[in-house]
Amino acid sequence: MVGLLGPRQVGKTTLAHELLKMPPKPAGYLDLERPSDRAKLQDPELYLRDQAGRLTILDEIQLWPDLFAVLRSLVDERRRAGEKSAQFLILGSASHALLKQSAESLAGRIVYHELRPFNLREIAAPGGRSQHTSAQRLRDRLWVRGGFPESYLADSDAGSFLWRESFITTYLQRDLPMLGTRTSAEWMRRFWTMLAHQQGGLFNAAELARSLEISSMTVGRHLDQLTELFLVRQLRPYFRNVGKRLVKSPKVYLRDCGMVHGLLNLQSLDAVLAHPVCGASWEGFVIENILAVAPRDCRPWFYRTGSGAEIDLVLEFPDETLMAIEIKRTLSPKVSRGFFLACDDLNIQRRFVLMPEGPAFPLDARTKAMGLTEFLDELKMSPQ
Repeated sequence: MVGLLGPRQVGKTTLAHELLKMPPKPAGYLDLERPSDRAKLQDPELYLRDQAGRLTILDEIQLWPDLFAVLRSLVDERRRAGEKSAQFLILGSASHALLKQSAESLAGRIVYHELRPFNLREIAAPGGRSQHTSAQRLRDRLWVRGGFPESYLADSDAGSFLWRESFITTYLQRDLPMLGTRTSAEWMRRFWTMLAHQQGGLFNAAELARSLEISSMTVGRHLDQLTELFLVRQLRPYFRNVGKRLVKSPKVYLRDCGMVHGLLNLQSLDAVLAHPVCGASWEGFVIENILAVAPRDCRPWFYRTGSGAEIDLVLEFPDETLMAIEIKRTLSPKVSRGFFLACDDLNIQRRFVLMPEGPAFPLDARTKAMGLTEFLDELKMSPQ
């Protein structure tokens, strides 16, 4: 089995419908939000057994948790019969519910893939690298609008903003209550908006709790829920015994920068550039692009000491080697002494300072400055 996970509207169902067209045998598709498709599963074992020999796609499977036990039985039966190809593709938007249910029933029988919003490498012009001005325009468009397909591909910035406003409203008024959230939509919108204002900041549950007039535990629970829904990233601090006082709180980012701009009513590039969130929004944008192309077994961290030595992003590879990344939104980056001190603390040999664009050049024997797109290409092609 394969589990395709990701936030709503990221394109999971669209991808599934493309798979329906692929040879050699047509796949079967059931949308478990649709009553007519749910009716076909009055006897799920009988129906799914009849689908043997072809791929069966089950969309929004977390809405029917009893199916997992049936799937486990059928997967084991087909494995004993010698089937080696994937027989089921399950799609889900609520990672916690889906993973909890599948982990209990399908351990050792399923692999997962996260479908993310568009990244920079995916929007490059087909047939070769875009010209400089075109590449810059595409990059800024992706940054301002975010990577959800309907938002990025909208006819105008206004149309994109309207789509994101609708997306946020639907999540607050329909999707979160379906997942058991009892907090009002108005309160959750305030919470999301506060997270957008504090994009890339250290998580301070007590401060948020005071502003929202709730408990710190409730704030943490809602943050974890948004993380499980692929809407928020909690970037954890890297710990190693370096004999220094280290920051222990995670940094919190709304994963799609278009949602940051939507919550803050920033409808154009000029509006984003003029807003105090600009630098933090760019940092989150770069981090998400990096993690979209980094090896799956690569672990992301940040590093900060009590004295201010800091690395924006630390990538830890399976062999335990580290890569340090400093993120700048300028073509003439000036790197603080704290970055080099932090790299020395952790004995990091591979060090990069990322600019929006431009040719690579060395800052010292171990530190290279380079454009974001070139770095993504290099990271994707790296054997690690």
